[in-house]
Amino acid sequence: MGKGMKAGKKPKVGQAQQMQQIQAMQARLQAAQAEIEAMETEAGAGGGAVTVKVNGKHEMVSININPDVLDDAEMLQDLIVAATNEAMRQMEELSQAKMSTVTGGFGF
Repeated sequence: MGKGMKAGKKPKVGQAQQMQQIQAMQARLQAAQAEIEAMETEAGAGGGAVTVKVNGKHEMVSININPDVLDDAEMLQDLIVAATNEAMRQMEELSQAKMSTVTGGFGF
């Protein structure tokens, strides 16, 4: 219970408004999180030799590898890492931008 609230008593008008605002913010945050999870971003490395797509859950959902780079395993590994890291960075930026619109920049 909040300060000044007793069991069985209704909150004061100001407190009720605050609770409604908090609940509305929670609903907006949940909706934004659902939107973020549905987002996808794609990034490439090596001039498009490797492209990686990630979703808002920070999961890799696809990878495309140009067959011309299949003969150099070390370079291929480096390209996969670079493309994945860039896609994840882009998704983080998108996520932060989306949440910032909901929170008004408060950084929840």
